[in-house]
Amino acid sequence: MGVNGGIFCTVLLLATQAVGVHAIAPWKKLHVPLKNHSEVIGDGGVPTTLDGPFKPMTVPLDKSFRGNAVDSPDTDPLVQRTVKGCLTACCAENNLAQNQALPIDTIFKLPVPVNTSSWPPGGGFASGIIDLGGLQVSQISKFNKIWGTYSGGPGNQGFTIFEPSGIPQGFFMLGSYSQPNNKPLFGWVLVAKDVSTNKRNSPTLWPPIDYTLVWNSVSKDGPIYVWLPIAPIGYKAVGHVVTTTQNKPPVKKIMCVRSDLTEQSETCSLIWESDNFNFYDVRPSNRGVQASGVKVGTFVAQNESANLPSIACLKNTNYIPKYMPNLQQIKAIFKFYSPSMCLHLDEKYFPSSVEWFFSNGALLYKRSQKSNPIPIEPNGANLPQDHNDDGAYWLDLPVDSTNKERVKKGNLSSAKSYVHVKPMLGGTFTDLAIWVFYPFNGPARAKIWFLSPFNLGRIGEHVGDWEHVTLRVSNFNGELKQVYFSQHNKGEWLDSSQVEFQSGNMLVYYSSLNGHASYPHPGLYLKGAFNVGIRNDTVQGDIAMDMAVYELVSAEYLGSKVVEPPWLNYFRKWGPKILYDIYDDVQKIEKKLPGIVKSAFESIVKRLPSEVWGEEGPSGPKEKDNWNGDERS
Repeated sequence: MGVNGGIFCTVLLLATQAVGVHAIAPWKKLHVPLKNHSEVIGDGGVPTTLDGPFKPMTVPLDKSFRGNAVDSPDTDPLVQRTVKGCLTACCAENNLAQNQALPIDTIFKLPVPVNTSSWPPGGGFASGIIDLGGLQVSQISKFNKIWGTYSGGPGNQGFTIFEPSGIPQGFFMLGSYSQPNNKPLFGWVLVAKDVSTNKRNSPTLWPPIDYTLVWNSVSKDGPIYVWLPIAPIGYKAVGHVVTTTQNKPPVKKIMCVRSDLTEQSETCSLIWESDNFNFYDVRPSNRGVQASGVKVGTFVAQNESANLPSIACLKNTNYIPKYMPNLQQIKAIFKFYSPSMCLHLDEKYFPSSVEWFFSNGALLYKRSQKSNPIPIEPNGANLPQDHNDDGAYWLDLPVDSTNKERVKKGNLSSAKSYVHVKPMLGGTFTDLAIWVFYPFNGPARAKIWFLSPFNLGRIGEHVGDWEHVTLRVSNFNGELKQVYFSQHNKGEWLDSSQVEFQSGNMLVYYSSLNGHASYPHPGLYLKGAFNVGIRNDTVQGDIAMDMAVYELVSAEYLGSKVVEPPWLNYFRKWGPKILYDIYDDVQKIEKKLPGIVKSAFESIVKRLPSEVWGEEGPSGPKEKDNWNGDERS
């Protein structure tokens, strides 16, 4: 089915739904379900495996790919609630949850434990303590359970609140930790110690003067009382205290932090909600390589209408790169965690090295000399090196059709990963952004109800495709805490407990067919609604890219120790801009529609993204906002 048919089918179906007309698919061809694939409906939703159209079940992943965590339950509760009805299923689910193990009942550990001998010596990396400027902090991952509930939140499995345990001598609790029950326990909070030179007159830590009760509940799960510390003047609270009695906790139970060592925080992921009262993970509002905000690991409990969190984050007033890994430690980290990327079995457009792309006929075009493109040096030495993206230059495939098609397909044997290392969250974490280059991005693929997948003609195609995943490693101990998966114009962060590993701690992830977006598990990921949208298909197969073959292209904090290749400082587009003449096709479709559908059709067309109308090569890694900032999520 070509581009016209694809647009017509998608828009017509959405239009009929928009005006309340029952949509009956007139097509003869039925969809054959993907075999052994999980299906994710929505943007980064919960994987649900379907065997046939109505039978919900879960197929465990290959256990050699998983960390030390429990498997998923045999039946997906989200699907079961839809089939059985909410009242019956929810009640049964709550009763079962209290009598059977939940994911959070398992403490997640990496397949190969991290210890001090895992990393070469030198500097402050993985020393266990970070000095923020008169305030030392340590990362605690051992907890005592305080309270939990078994419904609501992600997966309707509830959430649990913990306190840090095993706090080192001289350190103090800053707040409690909480997470949803639908994933293994794998969290942390910071504890702090005052090491300032003026403890008598201006200590960095001070107890609260009192507490405010912000939320309480008495239910079958037991009573809970959530307290917000009232900080003395010149100090701020950075976490909550939780009790199971109505008595206020002792004021010395927790410490507040001197205001100059704090920054504004913002809510991040939702942990749990009840009657317009929410529990959120929090993070610094300002994040980037130069930003000094430090995540504490605590949560905030507040009304849904609250504009800003009632707790702050910490601030690193020291030299931010002080606890970053040195060159030898970077090499050790990458060897310890280097990913393997699984490509789709039907993939036609493979990655290659940048050098292969340049050496096999890629051309540099100049707007004022379009008819005279020039070859590119293997390292990009003859590319423009200024920071302007004014449209004056762009790259393209070879001119002759034979070489053009050959280069489009890439060259997996030459492919390597390009690594950018940067400080994050005030230098308490190291982000390793791992970039992969594809000479060509294939066409978008559509899903419409039960129809077989089909390409949307030229929609989604462009020359030059940069994709990446990011490993977030703790500078306290070198442990991999999170992984970011880029998915077109944004992506998602997942804890290490939610991803797949093989051969020790080596991450495994999946590249989608044609579009090359990154996903943590094999299956169908649909960007759309009502079972209509753009498909992102991934599979677990034998075609993989070993990303241990890499080039460290940038680590600005190390200065001249890492030399950036010239192509990295090319700030123009990696492909040409091409406009499609499909507007006339849309008008022809519109003329054939009945009046009741036409207005809805017009409103849908107006909402179509700009990339539907043409293609444009992407910018390089260094021009992305996440090069110096945090990832989009």
